[in-house]
Amino acid sequence: MKELLVLGPGCSRCRMLADRVKEAAEQLGIEYEIIKFTDVNAIAGFGVMTTPALIVGGKLMFQGRVPSVEELKNMLA
Repeated sequence: MKELLVLGPGCSRCRMLADRVKEAAEQLGIEYEIIKFTDVNAIAGFGVMTTPALIVGGKLMFQGRVPSVEELKNMLA
């Protein structure tokens, strides 16, 4: 099971990212768990300076934008 960490304060872009990550994971047929971090101190602890951000398997995939579902599928595959 992949842990997909969505980091952001809960803004509309953060919710959009979580929705797109879920859609991408389901299209790929992978087992996943989305974990959301909204606490600013926790987010900063990951070294993230702009949100939203996504961490997969301990690796920061991007920050400060919301990729398309297709881009996310490439990141998760």
